[in-house]
Amino acid sequence: MAIETTLLIVKPDGVQRGLAGRILTRFEDKGLQLVGMKLMTIPRALAERHYEAHKERKFYPGLVRFMTSSPVLVFAVRGVDAIAICRKLMGATFGPNAEPGTIRGDFGASRSYNLIHGSDSVESATREIGLFFAEGEVQTWQPAIQSWIYDASEEL
Repeated sequence: MAIETTLLIVKPDGVQRGLAGRILTRFEDKGLQLVGMKLMTIPRALAERHYEAHKERKFYPGLVRFMTSSPVLVFAVRGVDAIAICRKLMGATFGPNAEPGTIRGDFGASRSYNLIHGSDSVESATREIGLFFAEGEVQTWQPAIQSWIYDASEEL
């Protein structure tokens, strides 16, 4: 098991619907450590760079337009196997396909709006954190409750 830091974005639909706090709470409730956070409207150039892997896809222009249309909550969390845990908490890409108990399963009904973005690998997390956070903005700190989340003798 590895300690990972990953990027999450509550998308414009999540912020507009007033779900940002409830979504963030899911990750903290799971025991992931909040290490960076900002509310921002993503500039077009940043959205284009963030989603550049999809540039040739039909949905790319609409995705960039959507992600720049309203504020988003960008945050980074850290924990053992954080990427896999976050992906599981988010649920299937679209709400109608997501299991109840996941963020998208509980809050999502759309086949296009999907509330949250999460990095899908260590490499993409490193890249995406670098896009959204300047050096020093992602914190390193030891939460007092850490020993109640992980059995350090076995997991760290």
